[in-house]
Amino acid sequence: MVIKLANNIAILGGLSLIMAACSGDKTPINPAVSSPQVKNEIWPKIQSEVVQDPNIETRIESLLATMSLKQKVAQMIQPEIRDITVEDMREYGFGSYLNGGGSFPNGNKQSTPQDWINLAEQMYQASIDDSLDGSTIPTMWGTDAVHGHNNVIGATLFPHNIGLGAANNPDLIEKIAAITATEVMVTGIDWVFAPTVAVVRDDRWGRTYESYSEDPEIVKAYAASIVRGLQGHAEQDFLGDNRVISTVKHFVGDGGTQNGVDQGDNLTSEQVLFDIHAQGYVGGLTAGAQSVMASFNSWHGNKLHGNKYLLTDVLKEKMGFDGFVVGDWNGHGQIKGCSNENCPQAVNAGLDIYMVPTSAWKPLFHNLVAQVESGEISQARIDDAVRRILRVKLRAGLFEKPSPANRKYSGKTELIGQKSHRDIARQAVRESLVLLKNNGNLLPISPKQNILVAGDGADNIGKQAGGWSVTWQGTGNTNADFPGGSSIYDGIAAKVTAAGGTSTLSVDGAFTDKPDVAIVVFGEEPYAEGQGDLEHLAYQAENKQDLALLESFKAQGIPTISVFISGRPMWVNAELNASDAFVAAWLPGTEGAGVAEVILADSQNQVQFDFKGKLAFSWPNDPQAMNNRLDTEYQPLFAYGYGLDYTSTTDVPNDLTTETNVKIQASGLAVFSGKLDPKWSMTLFSAQQKKEVSSNTLTLPHIGYRTIDKNIQEDAFKLDFLGSGKAGVSFVLKNSSLAEMLTNASALVLNIKTEQAKTNSVFVKMACSGQQENNAACTQAVDISHQLTQLSDNTWTDITIDMTCLVQGLSANELVDSLSIYSDSNNSLSISELRFVTSTDIDSKSCE
Repeated sequence: MVIKLANNIAILGGLSLIMAACSGDKTPINPAVSSPQVKNEIWPKIQSEVVQDPNIETRIESLLATMSLKQKVAQMIQPEIRDITVEDMREYGFGSYLNGGGSFPNGNKQSTPQDWINLAEQMYQASIDDSLDGSTIPTMWGTDAVHGHNNVIGATLFPHNIGLGAANNPDLIEKIAAITATEVMVTGIDWVFAPTVAVVRDDRWGRTYESYSEDPEIVKAYAASIVRGLQGHAEQDFLGDNRVISTVKHFVGDGGTQNGVDQGDNLTSEQVLFDIHAQGYVGGLTAGAQSVMASFNSWHGNKLHGNKYLLTDVLKEKMGFDGFVVGDWNGHGQIKGCSNENCPQAVNAGLDIYMVPTSAWKPLFHNLVAQVESGEISQARIDDAVRRILRVKLRAGLFEKPSPANRKYSGKTELIGQKSHRDIARQAVRESLVLLKNNGNLLPISPKQNILVAGDGADNIGKQAGGWSVTWQGTGNTNADFPGGSSIYDGIAAKVTAAGGTSTLSVDGAFTDKPDVAIVVFGEEPYAEGQGDLEHLAYQAENKQDLALLESFKAQGIPTISVFISGRPMWVNAELNASDAFVAAWLPGTEGAGVAEVILADSQNQVQFDFKGKLAFSWPNDPQAMNNRLDTEYQPLFAYGYGLDYTSTTDVPNDLTTETNVKIQASGLAVFSGKLDPKWSMTLFSAQQKKEVSSNTLTLPHIGYRTIDKNIQEDAFKLDFLGSGKAGVSFVLKNSSLAEMLTNASALVLNIKTEQAKTNSVFVKMACSGQQENNAACTQAVDISHQLTQLSDNTWTDITIDMTCLVQGLSANELVDSLSIYSDSNNSLSISELRFVTSTDIDSKSCE
């Protein structure tokens, strides 16, 4: 039963979603800040369904006895495909390698499954070639297949975890994982970095959608299902021909950082660390997960990659985990006293495999060898790490299986995105939808009506798929990048046409014939990891353009359904007020047609599929107040477990408060600060070519672009100007009305690094709208090479340009809304920050 309490909607009973957690202790969980308590007894001994095989253990010891120190250390190094060659694999014999999000064979986003197989085969053959390194131990390829095989064009992409949590169907989750394993195996890859078992406590975190729930019980159950789906069951088809190695991640506490800051500090007690944040490991390790990924976050100021107590004393010794611990994207370099190239602390703490993208892998390898030889790292610790790696490889049959190109499913490209896989994905979409509002029982809609479909998410598969979809951030994609997929509008149009109705797609809501009903599909733009961190949960606080669209329909008396795409629950009170019905669609993936199967009736006006989804995350009643089930103070707008169906008769008030204390910054304008600010677009240009920057590498004639790490993963970018022609990068404000902020700015600040003693001419230029490169009357450029030459090589430094230098002489009656950095000389620059500032005490440089 659901009742209305003032402006809050609360659940009183009948929640199938509240699982075992509700049958036990009802004492509220209060993750209070306290010092960690060393209570090893908190952590249980896990009885893994995968038991040690004496024959495998004997083979491990035989292999170890024949290996040199360099061969052992090579097993512990995991480079990224952008930064190694097949010859590097032949020379070093790396134990594993990975492709990061948005990284592809040959650097080509459009790589075919055969391209993936070819690279896997080449790397495998190089790893077992003992001509240079003396080793025949097969390597293994790891990939972030987090909602399907999401880097591969044409793969089936399922709803992100937050939607799957709302579906509350562990059996379905296992099927999804098994399909993912099959599609991964088609491309010859052995190992998947999933599942994420974070239990999110602050939805401002940019990885909220990677979590199944704020409830640890759901995460625990799902972890086991995903692991069994990926790896198979211990007593049946464990790591067989259509199974891959799984990874439960990120150990531990990543979902509980202060203020939801990615890679931040978790300050909970050890008891809460276990009760809330470790339950996914209990489920996943019991099911036999073979690898665990260390987390970027800290626990009481200590980075997990260097935390011996948690990695070794707890995970390996107390819990009994006998697989390996892999690092996360140079996470070892964040340990105090470490760098990406040098970090004995990590292996001494219990890290078994260093994930070391970029060229840092080579000095790290040699440093580790030297540190073992000096005694800084014990031989016993190295042997333990390699023993664990070999154990997993032997369990996975990598020594006996055919090479990647010759495995059972390799090359069977008809399995990539096949209909039966998409059918399961569409089922997941249907079951993940949560109906928040259905006043007057507007839904389901008769498909025989004249239906207007509006909003920028309606026919946008990239937006509905979210981050980790072809590209890392999920940006820069078009519907053509998801062949075989369906947008939400595709599904609506097909159903309406079949029933004899009319559907019209109008992103801006314009129409000729007044519709009977409007469906508006809108929500968050794609993002991943820290790039999605927020200061508050107020949706479109700065520019309520989607609200304006909803209110325009309301003013015209058109019944309106909102389909909200998001990676987290958000404060959308105003949008709820302007909607007759409101559906939380989360991030449904490539099978948007599943939405139509629920919100539309059939041709006989009967329900096709009812709403099944229930909130696995509490919906906020305030943009800055976090609410989690069983908190001592719990005042959500919609409680955990809430979700209407077609039997519900509840009306949600249309006068939800829209007042908020969120303050919008009116001065200063960031362009790039570890990530591109969403107000701006970013384009690489060269001669007559232009390309939006949407992946971690991009090459045009005269220029190369790639993301690099300054402090955290890919928080900066490098421009290599080849000196053969004019080329650069441009930033343009998406909303030119914000250009007034630029007019008020006093300076442009760049945090920049150079790699050469002398810098040739490099220009920073401002321009009027639409005149980035052409109209000399509305552009102004400054050569900053003199300032760059004064910088120390390979040192990050701020340089400041007075705004009068950049706008002097520009047309006064046009808006200046674009910025570019370019050169026609040979240069290499790295940039981590571009921001306009209004402070008058900036020590601005002159224009020379």
